[in-house]
Amino acid sequence: MSEHKIIFTGTTGAGKTTAIGAVSEIAPISTDVRNNDASVAKATTTAGLDYGELTLDNGEKLRLYGTPGQQRFDFMWDILARGALGVVVLVDNSRPDPLADLEVYLAGFKRLIADSACVVAVGRLDQHPEPGLARYAERLEAHAVLCPVLPVDVRDRGQVIRLLDMLLLQLETNADEG
Repeated sequence: MSEHKIIFTGTTGAGKTTAIGAVSEIAPISTDVRNNDASVAKATTTAGLDYGELTLDNGEKLRLYGTPGQQRFDFMWDILARGALGVVVLVDNSRPDPLADLEVYLAGFKRLIADSACVVAVGRLDQHPEPGLARYAERLEAHAVLCPVLPVDVRDRGQVIRLLDMLLLQLETNADEG
């Protein structure tokens, strides 16, 4: 049985812990601590990592790792990215400048994105429709990153599975072309 490491990253509150919990077959492991960042309206935040597992129909296992969202923990991003098959970047469209948030994670995971695959998932579009998905695609193009940009509700198992399917499809396409 093959095992693959997938990274979920994004700002605090973007939904990494929730997304992993929505699809994990095991009780997710979380290193949440009390949130001391007044700019984020949530009680806890991830200080180390989140972890969950998902077995695909073909028997392969995905090991799902969520990064801490705060940039002060970016040393964990490098550690978690080692050996990863791809990355899902979660963006919270309700934040003051979600396109700038995207840029932080494009820079932080530049090597992984270049060497593997990436999916950008934009949450809270229903309440905050701007910027739209086309603006995200333009920003990705400006960074020479070719990857899908999808709306997501990270609480919905089917939508999170769709993100993982898109990531795996990219990897399969890249392997076929390589």
